[in-house]
Amino acid sequence: MELLFLGILVLLMITALVSGFPVAFSLPGSSIIAIGLAALAGWMFADDPNAYFHEGGPVQWLSAGVTNFRSLYWNVERDTLIAIPLFIFMGIMLQRSKVAEDLLVTMAQLFGPVPGGLGISVVIVGALLAATTGIVGATVIAMGMISLPAMLRNKYSHSLATGTICASGTLGQIIPPSIVLIILADQLSSAADQASAMRKTAYREITGEFSMPSVLDITSASAGDMFMGAFVPGLLLVGLYILYILFTAIIRPKMAPPVGYLGAYDRQFLVKVLMSLLPPLSLIFVVLGSILLGVATVNQAGAVGAVGAMLMAGYRLHHRDERRYWPAFIAIASIIILGIIVNNFDLNIKSINTDEDRLGIALSLIASATLLIAITWSGWRVFKTGTTLHEVMGETAKTTSMVFIILIGAAMLTSAFRAFGGEELVKHMLTSLPGGFWVQFFVVMLVIFILGFFQTLLKLP
Repeated sequence: MELLFLGILVLLMITALVSGFPVAFSLPGSSIIAIGLAALAGWMFADDPNAYFHEGGPVQWLSAGVTNFRSLYWNVERDTLIAIPLFIFMGIMLQRSKVAEDLLVTMAQLFGPVPGGLGISVVIVGALLAATTGIVGATVIAMGMISLPAMLRNKYSHSLATGTICASGTLGQIIPPSIVLIILADQLSSAADQASAMRKTAYREITGEFSMPSVLDITSASAGDMFMGAFVPGLLLVGLYILYILFTAIIRPKMAPPVGYLGAYDRQFLVKVLMSLLPPLSLIFVVLGSILLGVATVNQAGAVGAVGAMLMAGYRLHHRDERRYWPAFIAIASIIILGIIVNNFDLNIKSINTDEDRLGIALSLIASATLLIAITWSGWRVFKTGTTLHEVMGETAKTTSMVFIILIGAAMLTSAFRAFGGEELVKHMLTSLPGGFWVQFFVVMLVIFILGFFQTLLKLP
């Protein structure tokens, strides 16, 4: 009977996803309905609500989602998920302030005359936006609204144009800072904690000792480690996309014809390229560089990225006078001065002994206050420009909420799957395969690919 309700669970989930019901509610809804049906059938036919569960009962499995929700904020030692709203805010702010639009238009003008250049520019900009947003939606929407009409207007193949935009937009899943990588790092930390507890228990039972050597303990990969691991594969994907478009444009020129630039490649155009390209590249370097070099944690880098996006929006949305760049210049100068002060003074407040130490503290306070003024100035500009800040905050809250609801729903679906013996069934199936680890690995990757492939098809109009 457990297999029957396991099949009902899978059928409910597939039906909800195919019908277009939001994933955030399809996962927990299917779990609750399947567990409820199993409890009702057990109570009606076996006089025991727990009869058709592999182990435990409906109350235990229904509460698993709540338990997982508590773990999102209850464990103060694991605060990786705090970076999610920061990176989401950064990406949406760059999109709504039209910084991403400027980047797309400029790169299209730069690479347009090359065969397939418009498609190549979309891939490059998709990679840059992926490295500044961390989410797929903002990248795909921005490129779809700006690049697709231009590609179709210049007689690009419909399949190549839409495929390029979709493929480039999904680079946000792998190129750091990716929200998916942050969630994966958090989930691996939870799994590592459980595995470590199980290993310590087994070690105590076998040896009788309460403390296990650290060399035998299990350590998890941090979000920074995930970023470092995904960086090279992300760049490899970008290179393969560019080679494919270039090869297609050479073999079949009608699918990706070159697009001539009506203007002149003069000094004014060079300044335009630099002003569109340098700020996002600088933001990428600061955010990713600080993480990969170990200067800042993921949360700290996310905060820096959010502030950097606010500064960029402050001058992009302000057109009234020549002082539009002042907040950004003041912020950059303050950061440089703070770096000089840190390298030349001892800023430990607990050990102030000389006048030089007091001077360093005073200078750092002044520079920090100046930086705060510049950030506030940019924030006020964004606030006064239409409803940009209101929309960005609303979209950030909505997207963040959906991410965490999906996390909770996934935990409830996993619990329901385990409740009907699905975990043991999959484990037995994999371990019974001939060929050992690599065959098991290949089968798991194939299943993930197929599920992801059909999920992508369901999202297409």
